[in-house]
Amino acid sequence: MTAPLPDQDLERLLADLESDRVRRKRSGADRSAIRRTICAFANDLPGRAEPGVVFVGVNDDGTCADLEITDELMTTLAQMRGDGNILPQPGMVVEKRTVRGCELVAVTVAPSAQPPVRYQGRVFVRVGPTVQLANPEDERRLTERRRASDLPFDMRPAADASLEDLDLDFVRTEYLPRAVALDVLEQNQRPLDAQLSGLRCLTDGRPTQGALLGLGREPQRWLPGAYVQFLRVDGTAATDPIRDQKELTGRLNDVLRQLDELLILNISVRTEIKGGPLEGRHPDYPIVALQQLTRNAVMHRSYEGTNAPVRVYWFNDRVEISNPGGLYGQVTTQNFGQGVTDYRNPLVAELMHHMGYAQRFGVGVPLAREAMEKGGNPPPEFDIHPTTVLVTLRPAP
Repeated sequence: MTAPLPDQDLERLLADLESDRVRRKRSGADRSAIRRTICAFANDLPGRAEPGVVFVGVNDDGTCADLEITDELMTTLAQMRGDGNILPQPGMVVEKRTVRGCELVAVTVAPSAQPPVRYQGRVFVRVGPTVQLANPEDERRLTERRRASDLPFDMRPAADASLEDLDLDFVRTEYLPRAVALDVLEQNQRPLDAQLSGLRCLTDGRPTQGALLGLGREPQRWLPGAYVQFLRVDGTAATDPIRDQKELTGRLNDVLRQLDELLILNISVRTEIKGGPLEGRHPDYPIVALQQLTRNAVMHRSYEGTNAPVRVYWFNDRVEISNPGGLYGQVTTQNFGQGVTDYRNPLVAELMHHMGYAQRFGVGVPLAREAMEKGGNPPPEFDIHPTTVLVTLRPAP
């Protein structure tokens, strides 16, 4: 985890007008510039292995800009980490600090263990006191810095897999235009394997587990449990008659698209005639809650050492969504669903984001709770175990 810097370190960095680890901004108005700097600090092109700091509320010459540090400003800066614009997510701390008598915001950004980091599909690096677009040599250096032994499961190379095991037409026509800015793609003359390496989809020339899952021709050949089992039960017990049963397979986007269709198909809508042309429509489950929680299950499940699928069991009195793999990293039973995030599968999360199934990170559970409350449903019930997470949704009365 990223740690705040001591006061003496912040004072030294603020005073050093030549440091390539510092960016000073009078205000938080130029959000794009701040995000580009966060991306550049996370990439740490010089390889210093030291955090960079964006000081907000300071002039270029290091003097205090007398900026009012509001909760809104703090929230805006903190949300830059998980709003999906910078991927993989940077490690950063946002704090209100007083340095040399100046009240400011210090955004401390740790070097990423998995460069290159992109802001809106572009790689930015720090060159002296400036932030610049990375050139191909910069990207190569950042890509080579990664070590396969340090990678999470979805970013490790798959034994015996080759580039031909990916659906290269899908990669060219669908994924790359979503993952990399179009003007960068037009200027980029690198071969496809180099582009995929830069997106963490190839390591040592072999597809990663996450790439096979999201871009592969036959994902379940490599990851047999990477599917969703859907069951519609005519009753309230698992032993009651089955009305519908499906195994959703294919690439990530295929599975998620089929899942959305099934969820919509199985929602019951009660129509309330209010007189005249007015009528009210009341679904028994809000689609937003179902989508957020099923996508969370696909994103955060364990794909390593298990052939168990994500299960969506729809009973007459409830919907149960379960996934193999308990909570991960800094997420605990105490802070679960409160915006604290950690990623067992960072590449899977990135793939889902680029394919439009994860607009913002860390808000799935809060959005589901909000949708259930607005729909008049009881709140979701979470049953968390070391190896599984089960969420139960109940219909609106």
